[in-house]
Amino acid sequence: MIDRGTFKSMLRMGARFMREQADYLSDIDSRFGDGDHGITITKIAKLIDERVEGWDDASIKDFLDDLGMGIMEVRGGSAGPLYGTLVCGLGTQLGDDENELSADAVRRMFAGCLAEMQDVTTAKVGDKTMMDALIPAVEAAQACAAPDDRPVNVLVAAAEAASAGARATEGFASKFGRARSYGDQTIGTCDAGAMSTALFLSGLAQGSAH
Repeated sequence: MIDRGTFKSMLRMGARFMREQADYLSDIDSRFGDGDHGITITKIAKLIDERVEGWDDASIKDFLDDLGMGIMEVRGGSAGPLYGTLVCGLGTQLGDDENELSADAVRRMFAGCLAEMQDVTTAKVGDKTMMDALIPAVEAAQACAAPDDRPVNVLVAAAEAASAGARATEGFASKFGRARSYGDQTIGTCDAGAMSTALFLSGLAQGSAH
């Protein structure tokens, strides 16, 4: 089971993974975008750390909702609203007082996250967006069952699928955002949003194992 202490470690690790790769994220974003993805991700990571540090007696569900709303206000293109939606979504299918998370709860977190994201974007796998990381992650989480039915195993399976999905964007042409106008020129460069999503989910998995 994942308790609140472990969940704090997961969020801190997710923030750390994104922050450590900020320069790389801005570099790949600069090729066909605004080049500020790493800067925005750093702001989001800083906010995560600040909110985790100040987490009082709020439930995991309420904390995620509050954190997500805060992230939505981070300035820097679409990353703030999208990541805010993602984080809010992680809590939507949790119970109000569910502060110890089973493998089933982790699967519900991913399912809720995807549902919320699909309310704000029509992007799918192959469109070269953060959904290229998120959708495979959710599918892997749902497929992870006994005898590996432990929260950490679900998170690791999701993180591995997200990383593979993010790397696969190198072979796609962008279909959303500013990069869309470059078409096939974007083939050969990974999508920054997919990479940062994979980093965040990898951090969650890593943090759950400590």
